[in-house]
Formats: sequence, structure tokens, C-alpha cells
Amino acid sequence: MNLIQQIEAEQIAKLTEKRSIPQFRAGDTLRVGVRVVEGERTRVQNYEGVCIARSNRGINSSFTVRKISFGEGVERVFPLYSPSIEAIEVVRRGVVRRAKLYYLRGRSGKSARIVEKRDARPTE
Repeated sequence: MNLIQQIEAEQIAKLTEKRSIPQFRAGDTLRVGVRVVEGERTRVQNYEGVCIARSNRGINSSFTVRKISFGEGVERVFPLYSPSIEAIEVVRRGVVRRAKLYYLRGRSGKSARIVEKRDARPTE
């Protein structure tokens, strides 16, 4: 591991000790708590939608979340290690066969649905 990768790994470790980042991938429905500054006050606003892309580039990793707001598709790209992200919660896991779900942009209604992944564990 060269010096840049080592420094980057140290920074990632320092950023992840404050908050945990769950395992998620494209197709999962996420609830992202974003810190919003309004004047002198700050609050946490939840942004819930389907993760359509994930870019793993070390400290520059990011993910794209798409939701439908008032009938209009809205996408937002979040840096994974951003200090403005309060929390990331996986609401449900989806079954998809692609790494990037850009084809959802052209679909609406039932054709844009993603099947939920079921646990194979027996319930007792």
C-alpha cells in the first residue's frame, strides 16, 4: 500500500468511528439523514429512496439515491464519508441484477418496482 492509500485508509477509519456505515448496494431502499443548516439552526432531514448507483473510490466514495416526489423523479448524490450525513439506514433490500440502475429513470409505476429480498433463515 503506497503512502496516499495509507493516509486515505487512516482518514476513512477516523470518519467511520463516529458513525457506522451499513452494508448496502444498488437496489436497496435507504433512509439518509442529512444535516440541513437554516440560518443559525441545524436539523436532520431524512431523504428516502432507492439506491441506483454506488461508486467505491476510497475517501471519494459516493452513492446516488432516487425518489419520486410529487410525481417527479428526484436524484441526489451523497458522498459516503461526508460530515453532513448524520445516518444511513437500510429500509429494505432489493433483488437486482445490475450494479447501476439508471434504467429506472425511464420507468414509472409498476415497471419501476424492485422486488424485496427475502431472508432464507427459518423463523422460530
